[in-house]
This record gives sequence, C-alpha cells and structure tokens, in this order.
Amino acid sequence: MREAAATPLGQWIAAWLTHQRSLGRGYDGEQWVLAHLQRFVESANAADLGQAGFDRWCASFAHLSPTTRRGRQLAVRKFCLFRQRTEPDCFVPDPLYFVRLCPYRRPVIIEPSQVERMLMVADSLAPPPNSPLLPRAMHLAVVILYTAGLRRGELARLALEDIEPQTGVLRIRTSKFHKSRLVPLSPTANDALRAYLRQRLAAPFDTDPSAALLCWGRHGHHGYSGAGLGQAINRLLVAADVLDTEGRRPRVHDMRHSFAVQALMHWYRDGADVQSNLPRLAIYMGHVSIVSTAHYLHFVPAMRQLASDRFEVAFGHVVREVSA
Repeated sequence: MREAAATPLGQWIAAWLTHQRSLGRGYDGEQWVLAHLQRFVESANAADLGQAGFDRWCASFAHLSPTTRRGRQLAVRKFCLFRQRTEPDCFVPDPLYFVRLCPYRRPVIIEPSQVERMLMVADSLAPPPNSPLLPRAMHLAVVILYTAGLRRGELARLALEDIEPQTGVLRIRTSKFHKSRLVPLSPTANDALRAYLRQRLAAPFDTDPSAALLCWGRHGHHGYSGAGLGQAINRLLVAADVLDTEGRRPRVHDMRHSFAVQALMHWYRDGADVQSNLPRLAIYMGHVSIVSTAHYLHFVPAMRQLASDRFEVAFGHVVREVSA
C-alpha cells in the first residue's frame, strides 16, 4: 500500500487498514478490495470517491455472486464510515441500495459412493505438461476436504512445513476468525497423504518447507489459489456426475457440510454420546463455538433412520409396554 498511500484516498485507506490491524485483524481481503477501488477511481481521473464512481465500480463486478458483491460493498462502507469521523462530508454508500443476498441454498450432502467416483475421475486425469502432479493433487484434495472438513482456502494454503506425515497431523495457520488449529487425519487419509508426498517430494519438484503442499507447474513452484482449487474440484463433481435426489449439483463447500453430517452418523453407528462430542467437532472444524457447527448439521434421511434405530434399542420396550 506504499504507492497507494500517495493519493488522499490512498492515505485514508492506509490509515483505516493500520487502525483495523492494530485491533488484531488481518484485513488482507479488505486491502485488496480497497486497492481495486482506488485503481478504479484513479483510472477514471476522479478527484475522490463519489456516488457515481462507486456505482460504476460496483457495475464492474456485476458478474460475481451476490455474496461477493455485497461483501465488497460493505467493506467500502466500513472504510467510508471510518473516514467520516474526521471528514463528515465525505461520501458514504447507502446500504439500502446494496446487492440483496440470495435465499439460503440448502447444501447437497455428498455420499461416500459419490466420493469414490470423484476419486476414480481424479486418478484417470491426464497430467498436462505444466502440472504433472494434477491427478495425485486432486485425489488428495478430495480426500482431505471430505474426511477432514477443511475449508477450501485452508487446504490451498497448506505448506509442506504444515504437514506431519508420521503422525498424520495438519497444522492450519491463522484461518477464519484468526484461529489456528491442529487437524489429525484418519489413517486412510494419511495413507493418501503419504502416497502423494512420495511424488511431491521427489525431483524435480520444489521441496522448500514453505512451498505449497498442493502445487502445479513443471517444478511445483506454484500453489493453487482457493478459487483455482475450487474450479478443479467443481470439474470433478461434474465429471463424476455428483447430484442429489433433486438433481442439484453440490458446491465445493458442501464437502465441509458432508464431513460434519458423516461425523454425526459415525457417532450414531458407534453408540457414542453425540451431544458431548459436538464441542470436539467444533474445535476440529475451527469454529468459535458449537453454534457455528450447528449450521453444518443436517438431519438427512440416513441419520433419521440411525436415530430411530438407536431409540428403538434404548426405549423400544417402554413404548411396547405402554402400547399394550
């Protein structure tokens, strides 16, 4: 932001970011949004940000999802409110005219058999010259997303130094809510990790500890971005024809929902105390509390049957006696 701070608008952006980061916030995403806004304003030879310029800037990313567009608009409004404390007459966008969010979309819970098809598709991929690790990388990505419930960005940011293949533990650094955590993998997931590392750590690929775990390029110098990884997983979902009973295609984030549901079903099958295990699931998924985890817990038909069978074993005799 050094060059950006040379202009009055850039100086205010730098001041706001400094203020927010002094409170312990990262605000890297907001920095990108505001830098994009500043470049847009300067390219129009405008003296400062105003309603017309803001509207044109919003129109420049009209192709993005409502959630992304509204997030950018809100970031600019927060910045303008900060500036307004010192300059009462500065422009502040009215949130009444911001993009309206789409109705909540129910996630598609992916079945284990569908994941098996995705893995078969990943293994059958022809490695392009500029990405010889593609089949193995996509195989591992599907395994970790489905069995460990990582966020897409968390997986993309994993470096070699964050991996402990001997113990099967992943180190997730400063993710959402600025939280870090350790994520132990299942034995089968760790087997997939070790199989990938046998190729990933061989010549001629980059083995620097800070290098990305999932990489592309002839020598593995490039890590996947969150968006790039998401696009690759989406292609697997399409190729494996993963649909629910309503014909809906899952999103990449639905794999995180699926992980949480599968964890509950596993506890029901094992006769575990589900309620006492929820805080553990929250910690594993990187949530602040089980309130956030509850967003991922969906009462699907298979779980309904497991709960019914469990109730039958525990209290079926009582119901029969009352009925008699």
